[in-house]
Amino acid sequence: MLRLGAVRRGTSLFLCRQASKEGKPVDSGALVQLEEGYKKLAASDSKSLLKKHLKKDIFDRLKKKTTPSFNSSLLDCIQSGLCNHDSGVGIYAPDAEAYKTFADIFDPIIEDYHKGFKKTDKHPESCFGKGKDFPNLDPNNKYIVSTRVRCGRSVKNFPFNPCLSEYEYAELECMISGALNTMSGAYKGGYLPLCGMEKSVQQKLIDEHFLFKEGDRFLETAGASRFWPAGRGIYFNEARNFLVWVNEEDHIRIISMEKGGDIGKVYDRMLGGVEALGKYLDFSRDERLGYLTFCPTNLGTTIRASVHIKLPNLTANPEELQKLATKYNLQVRGTSGEHSEAKGGVHDISNKRRMGLTEYEAVKEMHDGISALIEAENKACKK
Repeated sequence: MLRLGAVRRGTSLFLCRQASKEGKPVDSGALVQLEEGYKKLAASDSKSLLKKHLKKDIFDRLKKKTTPSFNSSLLDCIQSGLCNHDSGVGIYAPDAEAYKTFADIFDPIIEDYHKGFKKTDKHPESCFGKGKDFPNLDPNNKYIVSTRVRCGRSVKNFPFNPCLSEYEYAELECMISGALNTMSGAYKGGYLPLCGMEKSVQQKLIDEHFLFKEGDRFLETAGASRFWPAGRGIYFNEARNFLVWVNEEDHIRIISMEKGGDIGKVYDRMLGGVEALGKYLDFSRDERLGYLTFCPTNLGTTIRASVHIKLPNLTANPEELQKLATKYNLQVRGTSGEHSEAKGGVHDISNKRRMGLTEYEAVKEMHDGISALIEAENKACKK
C-alpha cells in the first residue's frame, strides 16, 4: 500500500511539472550571472574538476540549455563550483535529467573522478556479495577506531534537493519515515525530524558523528539547503549502529557503523537496511549510471565504505600516505569528513570509486587498500 501510494503521488507531481516547465529558456539575469561566474573560475587557480573540464566551447554549447521536466540550467549545476573555487569537484545534478542534458560536462568529470568510467561504459548490475568475505582488518583495535558503510538512494519520480518544493520535502519525509517505521528486529528504532529538535540535542548528535551538519557552504550554494530544516531528519535503531539520513544531500543516506574494524559485519547490516526499505520505496536507477544521486561522485553503487584510522607513521609522511591511497583508489579525508582536519591524527579513509564496479567490488577495493595501509604502518614501526 505504501509503495503504490508513494509512486502515484510522485508520478503525478512529476507529470504536472513536466507539462508546466518544458522548453522554458534560461533567464537573462541567470545567463549574465553564469557568464561572469565562468570568467572568474577560468581566471582562478581552482583545482576543481569543473574548471579542468569546462572548456569554453563546452560552456557555450551548454549555457542556454535546460532540463525538460524541471527547467534546471547549467548555472543550477555548477553554481557551487563557481562560488567555491576550493571545491574538489564543483558540480551537482539538480534533477536526474541533468546528467543527460549536460552530459558534455558531467561525462568527463565522471570519467576523471571514477577512474576511467567512459561515456560509452555501462554500470554493472548490482552484486552485493556477503560480509563474511571481508574479515576484521584490526582485531586488536590497534589502528581502526571505527567503521562505517553507507549508500545513497533517491526516490523515483522526485527531483533532487534544488528542485524540491517545501511541500515535496514534507511529502518525501512522510514517505520515507513511514517506510522506516515498518523496520523490525535489529533495525527497529525511531525517526527524529529536525523541525522542532532542540539545538542542544542536534549538536550532541553532530558531535557524536551521527547527524549531518547544517550550513555546508558547498551544498548551500548548490541549492540543497532550501527550506531548511523542513523535511530533514534522522532515524536510529535501538543499538544506534544503523542510521538513515533523510533529505540531507540525497533523499536517503543509509548508514551502518560501529567501533573497531569489522567491515563485513557493518556491510551486512547496511545491506539488510537497504533491502528492508526497498520493499516500500522505489529507488531511482539509470541503466548506464546506476543508482542516481545529487553529486556525480556518488553515482553507481553509491557505496562509501570508510574507517576512522590512526596511522601515525604514515601521517608523518603524507606523500607516502597519498601514494598508497592513489594506488588503491582510496580517498583520505579529515576526521569529520570532507573539508575537515585530521583531529588527533585520525583520518577518514574510504573507497573512491563507486562506478563501473559492483557493490562487492567497491567494498573489496576499500578492504584491500586499508589492509595495505596497515601493513605499511607496521613496516614503518619496525624501522
